Amino acid sequence: MNLYFPASSDKKTVFSAIEKYISDQQFIIVNKDENRPWGGFYVIDEAQAGFFIETWFKNVYDPLPRLQEMVSPKILVVAPGKRLSWQYHHRRSERWKVIGGYAGVVQSFTDDETEIKNYHEGDVIRLQKGERHRLVGLDAWGIIAEIWEHTDSNNPSNEDDIIRLQDDFGR
Repeated sequence: MNLYFPASSDKKTVFSAIEKYISDQQFIIVNKDENRPWGGFYVIDEAQAGFFIETWFKNVYDPLPRLQEMVSPKILVVAPGKRLSWQYHHRRSERWKVIGGYAGVVQSFTDDETEIKNYHEGDVIRLQKGERHRLVGLDAWGIIAEIWEHTDSNNPSNEDDIIRLQDDFGR
């Protein structure tokens, strides 16, 4: 299935097709949010982390992450023209892979935003702990596979480990 959706695509149609694609790949969705102001996401069962990495991050890792630690597999869906917050994390790095459409990413080790870099299907983005970053929807829907790499095994990262420097939606 092609995961390219032009900007003119209806949001409900996009999310329905992505959810079907995820299910057809035999992944179990344990949580979803299709109503974020920037798009939405699907959380995949942690028990399928190895399968998730094998499916979307094969030949990316050397070595593979230790799967005794959670990697929080997730599919992000960013709408055309929308941006996630300018943010960073204290206890994790992240890997993103564009699995459908394309997206922009801003990365910096300072609080100052830099230029957007465009990424296309198949491209992998590495975000280091403390690195400021923002996912940006361009002129089509962007579908991103995401995994976390915890940097503190005694205090793994969670959704509270988001330091927002700027947010278009006042969060």
